[in-house]
Amino acid sequence: MAKRIAAVLIDLSGTIHIEDTVIPGAIEALKRLRTTQVKIKFVTNTTKESKHVLHERLKKIGFSIDNEEIFTSLTAARQLIDKRNLRPLMLIADAAKEDFSGVCCENENSVLVGLAPEHFNYECLTTAFRLLLDGAPLIAIHKARYYKRGDGLALGPGAFVSGLEYSSGCKAEVVGKPEAAFFHSALQDLGCTPDQAVMIGDDMHDDVCGAMKAGLAGILVKTGKYRLGDEGQAEPSPSYVAEDFPQAVDFIINNLLQSQ
Repeated sequence: MAKRIAAVLIDLSGTIHIEDTVIPGAIEALKRLRTTQVKIKFVTNTTKESKHVLHERLKKIGFSIDNEEIFTSLTAARQLIDKRNLRPLMLIADAAKEDFSGVCCENENSVLVGLAPEHFNYECLTTAFRLLLDGAPLIAIHKARYYKRGDGLALGPGAFVSGLEYSSGCKAEVVGKPEAAFFHSALQDLGCTPDQAVMIGDDMHDDVCGAMKAGLAGILVKTGKYRLGDEGQAEPSPSYVAEDFPQAVDFIINNLLQSQ
């Protein structure tokens, strides 16, 4: 991979931390990356908690990250809701609802789905299904198949979104990774174009392939939800495969940075 880059997009869960556990060496690696003056944005599909709660978690476990450096799929979903004046039935975690403060949810005219274990029950899903049958749009914050928890892999919202699509006959509009618009919005905040950027993540489909199809380089790390052979399960192939975030940072510093 010969391209030189000016911006790095970094996934959070599974890449630099798993819940309240830091990926070994990630804090120090981030400090090394910051010394290069490269532009950094943390991009995440995490929907189980608000951006504020997520930021506080990251600070608590030792990361020095500004709130403005975090770009979430919740933010993208809120922007879409405001733009279209939607009144969504929200199947999202209660801890994430802070990011939708002020959104009207009376007389719902849409369905919003994120990771919501406490709401993924028959009655809630049936209520959503009936709205969709009446023509309400289905908005998926993302469609991840699974994610990594402290006790192992856990089912993501993708299965529930797909179930609603199948039963209602509608197609969900996805706002988070791997959608190109998500990556482009994050880069716009940095004043960079896709060919100037690289994405680091543990999800071959949503992080790496999504970023590369959007014009970025993509580095897959073998932590978090990574499973043996993931790098060969989708196209395009990763620009680089690293054992972990520290190795990904070292590769970037040694091979991809523009002269400072």
